[in-house]
Amino acid sequence: MTDKKLIAFHGKQAVKDLYIARMKAHMVADELIQGTGWAKRGAGKYQGCAVGCTVNKYDHFAYETELGMPAAIAQIEDSIFEHLKWEQAKQWPLRFLEVIPVGADLSRVSAQFQYWLMLENLKHEKFWREHDKKKEYTDKVVGAIKQVAELLKKWAETGLIDESAARSAESAARSAESAARSAARSAARSAARSAESAAWSAAWSAAESAARSAESAARSAAWSAAESAARSAESAAWSAAWSAAWSAARSAAWSAENEFYIKISNKLLELLSQAPVMEAKSN
Repeated sequence: MTDKKLIAFHGKQAVKDLYIARMKAHMVADELIQGTGWAKRGAGKYQGCAVGCTVNKYDHFAYETELGMPAAIAQIEDSIFEHLKWEQAKQWPLRFLEVIPVGADLSRVSAQFQYWLMLENLKHEKFWREHDKKKEYTDKVVGAIKQVAELLKKWAETGLIDESAARSAESAARSAESAARSAARSAARSAARSAESAAWSAAWSAAESAARSAESAARSAAWSAAESAARSAESAAWSAAWSAAWSAARSAAWSAENEFYIKISNKLLELLSQAPVMEAKSN
């Protein structure tokens, strides 16, 4: 990644048209597939995922040089593609490319997306509290998620990160993860195989994952504040976002997992479409 500010499609409509045309060609040729980044399948023929069929190689950071987009955005696009059922996944890369405005600044979208995912996790607070036998684990998990959410909110709004606050949030989330893990293990050791104990175990497995996602998000923020090079921070931000997505989906219920990823995909498209345009469109 260079120090130059990234703008989508480098501010050129011709660049956007090129990558949309490439994706359409891959789709028509039945070369877009899940589970493979970019692989040769015959003489001059390749198959690949959303990222592979966009840049003709499996390289998230190529989005920065070729499309003017942060690598974290490519990683989130990639993960959504792999989690959706094929009926939705096969249209996802094209929807992704088409919705992004030429010249848009996407630098805050990852933080915005993570913040939204933290709020999604908090929607399950009532469920956690109903299964918190010791009346202490939920406070730690919810408190940590709220602390991280506030950090992400400020990051998304200002583009700036308070490193001290990020480290504090990371520590709180780590403590919450440990508490939730203890609750999950306690449930797992329960001799009674009742519906109640099963619900208790499920609730705290999800809570542990939510706390872990908060910790990862806080760590990525701290790294972003501490480092001038954004590669590791961007990668960590993607990991945090997707850890949060996984935990929220798990909390929602495995049977509704695809519906949740559809919701995630639509939210990302919304954020991308609303990103501020920094330069006038040009050919």
